[in-house]
Amino acid sequence: MSSAKTNARKCAVQALYQWQMTGETLAKIEMVFLEEERLKGAQKSYFSEIIYGVPKQLNEIDEALSEFVDRPVEKIDPVERAVLRIGVYELINRLDTPYKVIINEGVNLAKCFGADGSHKYINGILDKVSKKKRAVEIKAKQANKKA
Repeated sequence: MSSAKTNARKCAVQALYQWQMTGETLAKIEMVFLEEERLKGAQKSYFSEIIYGVPKQLNEIDEALSEFVDRPVEKIDPVERAVLRIGVYELINRLDTPYKVIINEGVNLAKCFGADGSHKYINGILDKVSKKKRAVEIKAKQANKKA
């Protein structure tokens, strides 16, 4: 996976965290990221897709999460919630990105921004969501291993 996409995800976690905590508009948050050149080395279009896509599909994303989390989604730590929402968004919408890459990126985001050990929680939840949202991909991968 390109480092530009990885950097876009890192910026998206920060932007979604800010959006969750302040209620600021996404347009204003995006403008600040651009003005402060915080998106250097990031794929700007991917950053924008994520920060606008997650809120547009928030109900679907949170519904997918609620099936596997141990508490209401709104009670999840804001950093972990942002990472999980990005992961689920990608699992649903970015079929061009392998599910294992999405899980790995979520784990790395949690290691970078989350509390100690939060990456284990992220890994477990995204793994469960991927089994439901990417069942066809997982079955095909398993069939290829057996062949």
